Amino acid sequence: MTRPARAASTALYVFSTAGLALARRIAAGMAAGGRVEIFAPARLQTPGVTPFSSIHALLAATFGQFRRHVFVGAAGIAVRAIAPHLRNKAADPAVAVLDQEGRFAISLVSGHMGGANELARELARLTGAAAVITTGTDAAGLPAVDQLAVERGMAVANLPAAKAVSAALLEGRPVQIFDPEGRLFGGDDAALALMASGGLVPTAPEGWEPTQPGVWCHWRSGGEHPATFRVYPPCLHLGLGCRKGAAEGEILAHIRTVFAREALAEQCIARVGTAGIKRDDPGVVFYEAEALAAVQAAGQSETVRRRVGTGSVCEAAALLLAEVDDLIIPKTKTERVTLAVALGASERNGL
Repeated sequence: MTRPARAASTALYVFSTAGLALARRIAAGMAAGGRVEIFAPARLQTPGVTPFSSIHALLAATFGQFRRHVFVGAAGIAVRAIAPHLRNKAADPAVAVLDQEGRFAISLVSGHMGGANELARELARLTGAAAVITTGTDAAGLPAVDQLAVERGMAVANLPAAKAVSAALLEGRPVQIFDPEGRLFGGDDAALALMASGGLVPTAPEGWEPTQPGVWCHWRSGGEHPATFRVYPPCLHLGLGCRKGAAEGEILAHIRTVFAREALAEQCIARVGTAGIKRDDPGVVFYEAEALAAVQAAGQSETVRRRVGTGSVCEAAALLLAEVDDLIIPKTKTERVTLAVALGASERNGL
């Protein structure tokens, strides 16, 4: 799956007076985008700069703490410093290099999923440097499926298949796609052009070739083939209801049972909502009884009305979250838990 979300943060490493001046310009330009910290050798220590004695020891501490790393200096220094800490493209942060004269901003590691390509472009905008992007799809003007997924806030699975997809596109071989609602490829000019030319081929599940490279993007379960890159849009909104004392495990078990029975992808869960009376639960959107009662499309229960003050909790909450008037899964229930699922209107249109 995709890496856990982290707050935007950038580490700037400098090795010379000229590099420090350039780093200060960059930091000032990035200030609105999140935490930015400048690291420099002790001999260059000045206010606002964190000193270090060994870049290798420093990277051991900072590599996992920052989402983006910029080396203002030689690319060789950056390569040797980060090499022991690299794992894979799904986990590694973005790494870019900028020479101390500000002429070239190079995307070095995690160009797509980590955002190093965009980081290099940002450095170019801030300094006037030329952005150097070497990833094959970018150089060829082709869509990078893993980058598209990240840009659109989607979870992914079977990341190695993304490499096979890119290789096929670069070699001019057609790639099958299942994206019927245009959530991944809709609105991307490079992808639309490739579909028009036959490079990306919309393919129904019954016509899918499991051994051929492909991209599967949907909120229904499926596409679990070795050569298929799977993308999960966050579009399923869950409404929950439960009796007092229902354990977390009991609630999760019902969700998993319903999702398995209805062939829904758990990775596509966007938000969960319930009644405000259960406000002690973390990670949930709460609605007061009046808001839930105002949802006319939801089913009504007099028993629930007596307990909560509204005739519907799970269905009304799901509809409020998704901002729609219908459910894809009406209320399901166990002895102590209820669940309903709605698909948001904007996601239905691939927006």
